Amino acid sequence: MTLALVLGGGGVAGIAWHTGVLAGLARAGADPTGADLVVGTSAGATVAAQVGGGYGLDELFARQVDPATLVTERAPPVTVAELLVRLAPIYAADVDAPERRRRLGAMAIDTDTVAEEVRRAILVGRLVDHRWPHRPLLVPVVDAATGERRVLDRRSGVDLLDAVAASSAVPGVWPPVTFDGTRWIDGGVWTLTNTDLAAGHDRVLVLAPIVDPALEVELAGLGPGVRAEVVSPDAVSLQAFGADVLDPAVREPAARAGLAQAADEADRVRALLAD
Repeated sequence: MTLALVLGGGGVAGIAWHTGVLAGLARAGADPTGADLVVGTSAGATVAAQVGGGYGLDELFARQVDPATLVTERAPPVTVAELLVRLAPIYAADVDAPERRRRLGAMAIDTDTVAEEVRRAILVGRLVDHRWPHRPLLVPVVDAATGERRVLDRRSGVDLLDAVAASSAVPGVWPPVTFDGTRWIDGGVWTLTNTDLAAGHDRVLVLAPIVDPALEVELAGLGPGVRAEVVSPDAVSLQAFGADVLDPAVREPAARAGLAQAADEADRVRALLAD
């Protein structure tokens, strides 16, 4: 029996919530971070890299609630409300999913945001280790020009910082990341969890700060013999996220809400791990 841990997208709030939930689960004797595979998308890519980087979960949680570590963060150039206005015409258009991804990629390329180096520096501050972990880790990114997904791992020849930066390059907020002659954007443009990458594992635990409508389809596609559990924010966690999941100010309350929520989730996660 093998376990896949899937960590989804959700901005700064999602990183903090993931960290709080994982730390709380570990304290309750239901630590899933020893999974045979970790899939990290966008915010989840940051957390997946952090978990594989040598720091314990309590240390990672402490970093989330320590104001001193906020100095490496940077408020995004737009709010979520402003971003939604820009995204609305793309999602309202009567086009198929590949064309929608290409339009998102074009918007990302055309948006005047911070330089790639500035964005990369934020990730340098977030990751405690800049090397790919030895445990299997998959980080999905999307080609800004074609809308196609590429799945990165330690054998891809792509630096971990670049992989994580690309997987969290929210179109219209952060710049696409350039490597291998291509510009890459947020893996969440494909789906917010990319749970299909957990195929081949008997048990799947999904932490989804934002629940993507595609998640149900992806879970069904894993096959009838797969046992899966999904943890998404409860009412208290959603309140902690506030109106803007990209705002660094929500980091501490989201982390603490995730830690508290883990106590309510521990029994079913423990049962999944015991199977």
